[in-house]
Amino acid sequence: MRKLLFTVTFTLLALATTIAQKKAALNNSAYFDTYIQQAIQQWKTPGISIVVVKDGNIVFKKGYGVAELGKPESFSTSTLSICASTTKAMTAACMGMLVDEGKVKWTDKVSDIYPVFKLYDNYANSEITVQDLFTHNTGLGNADWLWSLGYSMDTIIQKMRLLKPAYSFRSSFIYQNLMFIVAGEVIHKVSGKTFDDFITERLFNPLRMTHTYPNYTASIKEPSHITPHFMYEDSTVKPIRFIEAKGIDAAGGVWSSADDINKWVLFLLDSAKINGNPLLKPETYAKLFAPAAMVTPSQFYPTAKLTKPHWTTYGLGWFQEDYRGKMLNFHTGSLDGAVAICGLVNDEHFGVYIFANRDHTELRHALMYKAIDLWVYGDEKNDWSKTMFDMYNGMAAANKKEMADFEGKRVANTKPTLALAAYAGPYTNDIYGDASIVLNNDSLTLKFRNTITVRLSHWHYDTFLGTFETTWNGKDWLTFHLDEEGKVSSFSFLGLDYTRKE
Repeated sequence: MRKLLFTVTFTLLALATTIAQKKAALNNSAYFDTYIQQAIQQWKTPGISIVVVKDGNIVFKKGYGVAELGKPESFSTSTLSICASTTKAMTAACMGMLVDEGKVKWTDKVSDIYPVFKLYDNYANSEITVQDLFTHNTGLGNADWLWSLGYSMDTIIQKMRLLKPAYSFRSSFIYQNLMFIVAGEVIHKVSGKTFDDFITERLFNPLRMTHTYPNYTASIKEPSHITPHFMYEDSTVKPIRFIEAKGIDAAGGVWSSADDINKWVLFLLDSAKINGNPLLKPETYAKLFAPAAMVTPSQFYPTAKLTKPHWTTYGLGWFQEDYRGKMLNFHTGSLDGAVAICGLVNDEHFGVYIFANRDHTELRHALMYKAIDLWVYGDEKNDWSKTMFDMYNGMAAANKKEMADFEGKRVANTKPTLALAAYAGPYTNDIYGDASIVLNNDSLTLKFRNTITVRLSHWHYDTFLGTFETTWNGKDWLTFHLDEEGKVSSFSFLGLDYTRKE
């Protein structure tokens, strides 16, 4: 009798707990839905899709806004968007599969596997391991200009040997993408399959991610894609043309949707299992989330000023911090005009993934932390959208003031030393290749490999203000240099020197 009473009592308690959890989830969902609708207006984000998972279940999944401003198509949970650098964790998982098969070790020297790959620093070149490809501490600075210029993957890897180190091997941390491109080629060499084929066959297919692709070209057959957007100086948001970067698939090429990416998040929170069967060995799964590099505050996200973590590290494709006493593994993804973020509180079996179609809309951070507060802590008090919006607005205002101070140093009523035609012509950089200055009537235009165009307007003396037209909506100053004969010998732009070609 006592056993029966205990069983009944236990069953009732379990049922009551389940009902309470479902009620809480419903309350969270309704609250979160309203919160998001208000937030996307505040952040002027055309559209987002988001999925939240907890304890093996999808507890929230919804799309908001439009895929492209001015057009009726909604940004739904099936709309494909850019995973960008959240791809990096997928690449690490793919390498982990090869480690489990004994085809490669994390400690293997890359030079033994892929001799074509070389670095400027001979010591780093001989010592860099497979693990080092995933931790941003090889000495390489941010050289993303290489893939932004549209070079092929083989050319990018060839040119990496010309890049001088920004710091000594493993002594610091600078986030960059090129080593992940190399990781994709190591996967190719070890497995005999291209990275695109490997990730599709070994990760996407087992997870039944049938609408996830290693790059944009592979996804073209899908009916619904987002259009990227920029916010301009007058605070207007406009769509831009998507330019596919070739060769960066292993660093940030994947396209997916909320309907598909939830399978990846659930997989990660279930110790890399599919229907109870592990795709990775436990020790390999643990390796992905083991801190592998220290990240200094200057290299971490500005949001840390608000969340105040005690430590910040990087795993294999994951930024890491403590948030409210729990370890948070997360990673952002950003390409021109679109962003993503994936956040995991592994110990609580919680995950969130967000896509958005506006350049660097940090609404993604706000919603990630808000979702954690709701589903992990049952707490509504932090208004991360407002707090982070105010912080980023403050940062933007400070940048504008700095720009205004710089503009205040502009010397009025000057003109270029030479006629504009004298500045036109071909230029080159040993690492980044050719560029050209073109004269159009009474103005100059800078072109890089016919992929990036920068409009030049005279600033003062031989300095011009360059405004990007075909990609990133930023600006920078370009200064021409003259030789002893008074002829144009070179120009400096984005911290790089381009020499006049004869």
